[in-house]
Amino acid sequence: MKIIFDAMGGDNAPDANIKAAIHVISQINAELILVGKEEVIRSKVKEFFGKEMEEISNRLKIRNTTQTVEMEDIPTQAIKHKKDSSMVVGFQMLKQGEGDVFISAGNSGALLTGATLLVGRIKGIDRPALAAILPSYKSQVLLMDAGSNTNCKPVNLLQFAQMASIYLRNTYGIENPAIGLLNIGTEETKGNELVKESYHLLKEKAKELNLNFIGNVEGRDAFSGKVHAIVSDGFTGNVFLKTAEGVGKFVKKSLKESLMKNAITKILSIPSLPAMKKFSKTMDYKSYGGALFLGVKKPVVKAHGSSDSLLFEYTIKQAEKFVENKTVNHMIEEFEKQEKKGDK
Repeated sequence: MKIIFDAMGGDNAPDANIKAAIHVISQINAELILVGKEEVIRSKVKEFFGKEMEEISNRLKIRNTTQTVEMEDIPTQAIKHKKDSSMVVGFQMLKQGEGDVFISAGNSGALLTGATLLVGRIKGIDRPALAAILPSYKSQVLLMDAGSNTNCKPVNLLQFAQMASIYLRNTYGIENPAIGLLNIGTEETKGNELVKESYHLLKEKAKELNLNFIGNVEGRDAFSGKVHAIVSDGFTGNVFLKTAEGVGKFVKKSLKESLMKNAITKILSIPSLPAMKKFSKTMDYKSYGGALFLGVKKPVVKAHGSSDSLLFEYTIKQAEKFVENKTVNHMIEEFEKQEKKGDK
């Protein structure tokens, strides 16, 4: 297996990317190809680790590029004109079979554009979407779309629900995942026109598409453990995602300050430290890695734009599992089956 990793994408690139690659290579079985400016990558490896890349592992490779897609670049123009950027070259490598999965923390719009135009959509899917895993009570919850499609139609949310169900069933072994529609209330009359129309479409198509649609889900109930996936347009989904991350950080920081307030609270907190560490790990979004672009023909993973080296490590490990579990292959097979049923 070969993992293609955009070494120049993200707020903390290339330092965090390179540190993660060096640290994680001994923890994975795949070959890791760093795509970016070779001179910069090699000098950073030497600076951080005092060794040449070849001395660290023979499973670390470099694909040299001369350009970088910046966060402020217009997505379509970046993909069209920056053909020797680490992102575009990474996509071309994936398309041509030079790797099994592509990871980037770069410009989200450019990543979606590149994945759609260069790698291609799965037949039957109008818009690929970001599938992000978040913690929930004694479990996890899948958020889709987490930020790639800000303007959607009801059919898009229906397809997000289909992809989420297939993904959870085949990758996480959840036989009949509960799918909810993110809304401001549980009643079917609540929400804007998109949500109300999507509700009726999901309800109408649920049996035909083998969806366990449980109706509207409010934000406060998303982490209850009773729902396995929530679907939304990308704008709402991204606001929800960033809010959840912010609340998690707030809770961890406030709890730590309360326990470390004085000598007495420090002493009294000692018996609960193991439980607190477990809680802290559960709330840490870094341990959940990146978000898979579901709906494209080959695995593309969007790492968090502000990823540090630890989050990149989790994302690389996660990407390896995506390939091992044949997540995209299952998605293609399921939509082909559904299309054949529709033709009869």
